Amino acid sequence: MAAMAPERIALVDYGAGNLRSAARALAAAGAAQVDVTSDPERIASADRIVLPGVGAFAQCINALRGAAGIEAALGEAVIVQRKPFLGICVGMQLLASEGHEHGIHAGLGWLPGKVTRMVPSDPSLKIPHMGWNCVVPVPGSGIVAGDAYFVHSYRFDPDDAADILATSDHGGVFPAIVARGNITGVQFHPEKSQAYGLGFLANWLKS
Repeated sequence: MAAMAPERIALVDYGAGNLRSAARALAAAGAAQVDVTSDPERIASADRIVLPGVGAFAQCINALRGAAGIEAALGEAVIVQRKPFLGICVGMQLLASEGHEHGIHAGLGWLPGKVTRMVPSDPSLKIPHMGWNCVVPVPGSGIVAGDAYFVHSYRFDPDDAADILATSDHGGVFPAIVARGNITGVQFHPEKSQAYGLGFLANWLKS
């Protein structure tokens, strides 16, 4: 009996992601085949999809929509075929209905909600929120607690609180991990979060 081919992870290259670090982290977490690609056909046919994101919401959503065929390929794979999807940092924020960074911009709308600027209750806390912070699981979420590395000035608040699996705190609690069905998003950077990040990716690869 022939052995099953390893899963192919499409790491989407749309000009707005930390691709090399993310690819290395996925491989270290156990991914046998990481395909860094901007090819819509390769994205749509992958077993799992990772969407990174570095920069502003508007920059990233415009880059994604400006890359021919990628948004449609993502919709086919994630929404129609329900393949496992992971959005990282701004890649998570793009799941929202809209982002309020440099104007109001429509997101993918896969997890209804808004992305707004962080306003810490303690004015001495700096924005962007940059550095290590604790990820606190929602009871029953199955998420493991730990310290992760964050770099962001905006937060994604889903309309449905049930979509929040874990939070963190920077002058106010904000969502750190969101999920619904086959769709997961993380505000932190697992590729920069050392053992905790690799553990998170390993668990996602097995989910």
